[in-house]
Amino acid sequence: MKKLSNGRLSAEADSFTDHFHSSISFDSRMYREDITGSIAHARMLGRQGIIPEKDSELIIKTLNEILEDIEAGKVEFDVKAEDIHMNVETILTQRIGNVGKKLHTGRSRNDQVALDIRMYLKNCITDIKGLMFRLLKTINSIAKENTHTIMPGFTHLQNAQPVTLAHHMLAYFEMFSRDYDRLSDCFKRTDIMPLGSGALAATTYNLDRQAVCDELGFAEITKNSMDGVSDRDFVCELLFCLSLIMMHLSRFCEELVLWSSQQFRFIEISDAYATGSSIMPQKKNPDMAELIRGKTGRVYGELMALLTTLKGLPLAYNKDMQEDKEGVFDAVDTVKMCLPVFTGMIAAMKINKENMLASAGLGFMNATDAADWLVSKGVPFRDAHAAAGRLVMRCIERNVRLEELPIEVFRQECPVFTEEIYKAIDLGECVKRRTVPGGPSVICTEKLIADNERLLEGGRFL
Repeated sequence: MKKLSNGRLSAEADSFTDHFHSSISFDSRMYREDITGSIAHARMLGRQGIIPEKDSELIIKTLNEILEDIEAGKVEFDVKAEDIHMNVETILTQRIGNVGKKLHTGRSRNDQVALDIRMYLKNCITDIKGLMFRLLKTINSIAKENTHTIMPGFTHLQNAQPVTLAHHMLAYFEMFSRDYDRLSDCFKRTDIMPLGSGALAATTYNLDRQAVCDELGFAEITKNSMDGVSDRDFVCELLFCLSLIMMHLSRFCEELVLWSSQQFRFIEISDAYATGSSIMPQKKNPDMAELIRGKTGRVYGELMALLTTLKGLPLAYNKDMQEDKEGVFDAVDTVKMCLPVFTGMIAAMKINKENMLASAGLGFMNATDAADWLVSKGVPFRDAHAAAGRLVMRCIERNVRLEELPIEVFRQECPVFTEEIYKAIDLGECVKRRTVPGGPSVICTEKLIADNERLLEGGRFL
């Protein structure tokens, strides 16, 4: 097959070079975007009188037929045509002859591929936001059911202070809502139409770029033709957004792995999201959580790979930029696979509230509240902190909990203590009194859950 772009070259590439140079194996997924963009371009060419209207109409009609044939599985792409753009144009020319060769008037593959990847990633961002929306609803629902479920809060993975499972879940709601917002911001910088930039210096044809922009549903057109073909910031930005989503998923999965262990037993992962051992019959492994945690690295890698590819490229387009697609496609596929699995996994997990409460009773997590009680009675915080620390040492010596110490021992460390201290260091009271906005009290968490529900139902995350 004689390539459409081979007028300058006298020798055909060997088969190995064809495969090395070709991107059809991965950019074929942009066939719909490529054809949609070509239809808008052809319509504009006809309307502007750059090509005859009848030729424009024939091109559009045939492109629609090619789209139908691709989706019906009737088209086999050719590696010798290099990419999705040349494959579509080659098929078009085979079907309608020289008229098909007019389609590429006033454009380059450089601005064509920039258009296709922006259109494709806009759709991907919209899909991922939909998956994020379902995750946010699930997290808020779990929080709503667990406003009174007391559990240990950790620092350094050591028991620190009592919180509720609702408070813990709402922390992830905040993380994923920021991820959602980042995707929305990324969409704005992706939603810019580059077609008309040509190879790098636009064109002498009287193109109506705004008409193409409007037909394709972009917010605006690019302002500089060199930047229009060489900008891949939006791809890097999306990869960063996806990396943060995976990082948050991975952190949560790490906790699910810990919480489902025999040492914690806070949760039981549904059999639908676990596997057995090939040799140990008693095992139930949290493989889905571990796989999500493991897949985080590959998304990070795609971000670093593209940043490295772009760092030394002079303006404008360079063939290196073909390397932008496989990485972002893989990252998008990975996130789109992980989000529904993760959402289903946490929706189906069994929460062992009794074990969470029992664990919250370990590690003297109410010691801070004992110190705070003294402060409320006029004791300077540092003195109160020291007294509470000495009480913990007494507990360790006696192998008892703080609330199990006799009042006489409390008074030996600080005479201000009264019987009221036992109510103050009750775990439920410890949580209940933390009513500062953003705190774990039932009042705070219920208000936040209600606010989240209004946002979810009111279109904030759509």
